[in-house]
Amino acid sequence: MFRLSTIAIALGACAAAATPVALAADMPAPVPVAVLKGWYLRGDIGYSNQRVDSLDNALYAAYDSVDTVHKDFDGAPFLAAGIGYRWNNWFRTDVTGEYRSKSDFDGLDIAVIGPDIIPNNYTAKKSEWLALINAYFDLGSWHGITPFVGGGVGAANIKIHDFTDVGVTVDSVAFGADHDEWNFAWALYAGLGFEVTPAFTVELAYRYLDLGDAESGDLVGYDGTNLIDNPMIFEDITSHDLKLGVRYTFW
Repeated sequence: MFRLSTIAIALGACAAAATPVALAADMPAPVPVAVLKGWYLRGDIGYSNQRVDSLDNALYAAYDSVDTVHKDFDGAPFLAAGIGYRWNNWFRTDVTGEYRSKSDFDGLDIAVIGPDIIPNNYTAKKSEWLALINAYFDLGSWHGITPFVGGGVGAANIKIHDFTDVGVTVDSVAFGADHDEWNFAWALYAGLGFEVTPAFTVELAYRYLDLGDAESGDLVGYDGTNLIDNPMIFEDITSHDLKLGVRYTFW
């Protein structure tokens, strides 16, 4: 009798010990945190200093000469967000999307035809959506400060808003409808990363950005006159940007 009781107790203990193992085998395995290692999220704010190389319009062909006196964009803020991956201590890549807010434009040219001198004053606004694939090289770290250089390629959607052409010495006003188009865009970077924690980095960077060309809609006189296709073309828009960003890396 004693032996039977002892055997029963032993079998019960074995069964109890085996039950958690069986239940554990039925439970789904947790997703390892290491899957996210090296990935990072980023956000940036910044301010642009923009330039346009030249202006062009089909009507310029009717003049003996056209001298552009000035063609200035005001600076404007921008916001960006992205996701990236750190491949090693020296190399990382990311994809970013950016909205560049409206920048005011003011231009003046002087056209000459025969004895007549015809100044025209231009005003407009410009904004962009920008998508870039970027690569960066981190150049070593000293006391948590890491200089880096990089480059990016992508596409920019540039929109010209509210274009107006006012004749300075003659009674003429023309308007261009809002117009947007996609261009190839590219960028170069140089900056410093400040490591606050192993996962959190603050960036201060300069960026040279080439956005390509843009144009307004066809210029239409205040009386509705529009004899030819004649958008105002903004050739080779570039920007010198100052950026402040943050990166959160999953370790």
